[in-house]
Amino acid sequence: MLRAKNRVAPALVHIRPVKEVYTGGKREEFLVVGSGFIISPDGYVVTNEHVAGQSKFVRCVLYDKDEVEAAVVGVDASTDIAVLKLSTARTDLPYVDLGSSADLNAGQTVLALGSPHVLALSVSKVIVSVTDRYLGGPMNSVNAPYNTWIQTDAAINHGNSGGPLVNLKGEVVGINARKLEGAENVGFAIPIDTAKDVVDQIVAHGRVRRSWAGLALQEMTSKTDDPSQKGVVIADVDPLSPAAQSGILPGDILLAVAGQTVNARFAEDLPPVEEAIAELPVGESAAFTVMRGGQEIDIELTTAERKDFTGEEIEFAEWGFTASEVTPAIVRLARLPSNEGVFITGTQVGSIASDARLNRGDIILAVDGVPVANIAAFRLIYGELVQSGKELVLLDVKRGALTRFTLIKQREIAEMQDGGAEETMEMGHAE
Repeated sequence: MLRAKNRVAPALVHIRPVKEVYTGGKREEFLVVGSGFIISPDGYVVTNEHVAGQSKFVRCVLYDKDEVEAAVVGVDASTDIAVLKLSTARTDLPYVDLGSSADLNAGQTVLALGSPHVLALSVSKVIVSVTDRYLGGPMNSVNAPYNTWIQTDAAINHGNSGGPLVNLKGEVVGINARKLEGAENVGFAIPIDTAKDVVDQIVAHGRVRRSWAGLALQEMTSKTDDPSQKGVVIADVDPLSPAAQSGILPGDILLAVAGQTVNARFAEDLPPVEEAIAELPVGESAAFTVMRGGQEIDIELTTAERKDFTGEEIEFAEWGFTASEVTPAIVRLARLPSNEGVFITGTQVGSIASDARLNRGDIILAVDGVPVANIAAFRLIYGELVQSGKELVLLDVKRGALTRFTLIKQREIAEMQDGGAEETMEMGHAE
């Protein structure tokens, strides 16, 4: 046990990111703490997305107390994994050996390492409770649609996230990520077999590219008690998805994806099916075999690339709101004809935007009759309006199925600019 700890501890990293968070219509920065581990001698570090994602600045403290800045190479919210690169000339950094989570068994002793409550280099002896815990949840959440979790009796506290779960050979078999709220000593780790492919893609491309078909899947027990019936229940189909365009219907039973048989008798069997769809080549045709009315049907489907719901956010401080580009996910959800406009992600109470009754989820389509192509175009128009101090600005805003006019009153900005001009004139006269 001590030998296992000694093999991994030199590669531990105490992580202190400064994160940018957009909430309530404004941008805020705050310091968080987490853990990570070095996976290569030139300084690649693995941690959680919820630790390092949206970070403006990351400082890492190494085992020998060397303090090093790090760049975020890429993140994957769907598996809660992030990769950092230490900004150092060192090429002989200690790094971990990656094992296989497939070899784990319930009852097996493992070690959880990290920095709980900023107590760096902490080690806990724990056991594996379950090797394939399914937590469900929506896409884009840390519940992770593409993997089950390793459940342990580790107390995952603030700062533990991103630390390694280690077998007694000294190999990393998981990444400690979360705990069960309201419970004691119920922790969950991301299987290292899931992490390996994600990390490789992030290092190579800066992100993970996945296919999307638009299917909501359920286990077979939700529809039948007959264990002989194989497949996966298609519970719903996004109406603007490739699956809908290809003719797949809610209630169909998915039997195979690109010739690969799929079966999810229970909920914990769903992640491999989600992964099989995600791993299809983006934009290429694949055969989906479904059972409908007792007949097997082969349906050709061309997948799209799966995108996050929101893109990069920007604060528009003078009006008091934050916004992002209109992503493909928003286009599908709002059933927009195009991705033009800007998506409002939040408004400040008492701000110009709030007074104009702009809300989160509104989409600005035009400013003073000029269509807004994207957030870059809006940013340029907005800057000119603030600079000019124009008192009234008319917006075309889409909310749900309706488009309406909204009047922005910039009188506060104009008054501030007028006040500044008067003050300058008075100072000139005094001279």
